Amino acid sequence: MARIAGVDIPREKRVVISLTYVFGIGKATSQKILAAANVDESKRVKDLTEDELSRIRVEVAKFRVEGDLRREVSLNIKRLIEIGSYRGIRHRKGLPVRGQNTRNNARTRKGPRKTVANKKK
Repeated sequence: MARIAGVDIPREKRVVISLTYVFGIGKATSQKILAAANVDESKRVKDLTEDELSRIRVEVAKFRVEGDLRREVSLNIKRLIEIGSYRGIRHRKGLPVRGQNTRNNARTRKGPRKTVANKKK
């Protein structure tokens, strides 16, 4: 496995897909990185040379990824909670933050159903 930004990326997949295993890099960013590093997108990770890997690492280093990005996101959420904004309160309660309906859906944020006694009428 090749290590990029502290993450072991899969060897059997194409480079453009493997780079998305790094937190903060999606498909579009991956394509930009490979274009800047002058590496073919259709190549498999196992077929990359050390020179190509080092060029990719240099390009990835220009972006905020993995630990730094996770820390920044968590600090942003913590700030929202501290100032008591609407979004911060939603984070604190574990409810959807971006205006989604909570009457029927939102099971991902709310967790498994908690049955309430005598609710049926």
